[in-house]
Amino acid sequence: MSKEFYTYVLLSKRDDKLYVGQTENIERRLQLHNNGKVLSTKHRRPFILVRAEKYKTRSEAYKSEQYLKSGQGREWLQKYLNDLPAYGGRKNL
Repeated sequence: MSKEFYTYVLLSKRDDKLYVGQTENIERRLQLHNNGKVLSTKHRRPFILVRAEKYKTRSEAYKSEQYLKSGQGREWLQKYLNDLPAYGGRKNL
């Protein structure tokens, strides 16, 4: 059985800002974020998962993560979220 890797995007319900990361286990990682076990996000809890992308290698997931953290990637992500009925209209994420 081959491993799968994910790039994920979380939305903070506290400040409406996004967090982008990569992992092998999305459910576990989301739980760590929401339980305050991730130092960089513990003050921004709770989070909801708004996007997850699956990759065959960690390298591919990392490249996707870096893209989504770039200016062009953030712009793309904003457009993507604006097209989702549940998240439409969010500004400056």
